Amino acid sequence: MKIKLVKSLIGRSAKQLATAKTLGLKKIGDTTEVGTTESAKGQVDKLKFLLEVIEEGAK
Repeated sequence: MKIKLVKSLIGRSAKQLATAKTLGLKKIGDTTEVGTTESAKGQVDKLKFLLEVIEEGAK
């Protein structure tokens, strides 16, 4: 699945910043592709209010 950071990380907690860094997101507009593992889904769920998620199978 592809994820895109659409809101700023300024003012977010240290845990949220670390999760975003782990996902490969640094600034607004950054896009990355992550696997559909349970751990990746959990990380995306923690930041869902900051992200836009594009499912690979969705059309």
